[in-house]
Amino acid sequence: MTRILVTGAAGFIGSNLCEHLLAEGNTVIGWDNFSTGQYRFLDDALKNPNFCLMRGDNLDVGALTDGMAGCDMVFHLAANADVRFGLEHPRKDIEQNTIATFHVLEAMRANGIKRIAFSSTGSVYGEAAVIPTPENAPFPIQTSLYASSKLAGESLISSYCEGFGFEGYIFRFVSILGERYTHGHVFDFVSQLLRDPSKLDVLGDGNQRKSYLHVGDCIEAILRVVTQSTARGAKHGVQIYNLGTDGYCTIKDSISWICDELRVSPEMRYSGGCRGWVGDNPLIYLDTAKICAIGWEPKLSIEEGVRRTVRWLLANEWVIGARS
Repeated sequence: MTRILVTGAAGFIGSNLCEHLLAEGNTVIGWDNFSTGQYRFLDDALKNPNFCLMRGDNLDVGALTDGMAGCDMVFHLAANADVRFGLEHPRKDIEQNTIATFHVLEAMRANGIKRIAFSSTGSVYGEAAVIPTPENAPFPIQTSLYASSKLAGESLISSYCEGFGFEGYIFRFVSILGERYTHGHVFDFVSQLLRDPSKLDVLGDGNQRKSYLHVGDCIEAILRVVTQSTARGAKHGVQIYNLGTDGYCTIKDSISWICDELRVSPEMRYSGGCRGWVGDNPLIYLDTAKICAIGWEPKLSIEEGVRRTVRWLLANEWVIGARS
C-alpha cells in the first residue's frame, strides 16, 4: 500500500483523484486550505478509513513538511487557477503557484520523498506557433501570470529532479470539465443563464477555439503514467505530457450545447475581439501523441464532457452559490 499526499484535495480534480487513489487501495492524505475547495466534495473519501484530511496551506512550509511525513509520493494539484483576474492580484499567482510549489519540493526533500506529479497547464504554450502543440514546441512569450507561475513551477520540479534525484511527472492540461467543476466559461454561462435565461454575456466574439477534457479521462491518464513510472531512468528524471482531446470547439459551439441542455434561447451579447481577457489564448489544441503512445485515449468527446458538466451543475446548484 502506498501513502500519498494530495495537495488541493478538496478541489475539482483533487477530490476526484483522491477517490481513485483510495479505490486502488492507497492511503491518502488530503491537504487543502479550503480557499476554493469544497468540503462536500470529500464526503465519499471521508467514509474511507484510509483517508485523512488535513487543513493546511502550502505557504506554511513547516506544517506542510509535518503533514507530508511518511508519504511515498505527492500529487501537487493545489493552485490559484484564476487566469482571467490574474492582473488584479499578481502576487496570488506567484505565491499560490510558484512559491507553494517550491515549498512542496522542500517538504518532500526534508522527508526523503522523491516522486511528484504536478498539474501544469497548456497555457504555458501561449499563442503557440505549432498547432496541434507538442510537448517540445518552442515556448513563445508568456501572456498570463497564471501560465508564467505554472511554468516557473515546472522549472523548479525539473531542477529538483536533476539536482536531488526526484522523479517528476508534469501534466499540461487543456481545460478540465466534469463532475465537481467549479470555474471556467461553462460554469459562468450556466450561472448566468440560471439567473436570467433571456440573455448571455460572452467575452470576446465567441470564435475562440478551445479544447476540453473530462476529469475522469484526465485522472486515468495521470495514473497510467505514474503507474508505468515513465520518468524512472528518463533523461533528467522528468517526463512531461500534454492531456487533452484530439480536437477543439469554439465558444459558440459550447454555448449551443449548454443552451440545449438548459432548454433556453438567450439573446447573445458579445463583447467583441478575438480574446475574452488579457492572456486568453484564442486557439488551444494540444498534440497528445505522447500520452496516447502508452495506451491512453479519452473516452468522452468535448461535447459529451460539456453536456455532462452542465447536467452535474443542474443537479448540484449549491456549488454555484458556494463559488459566487
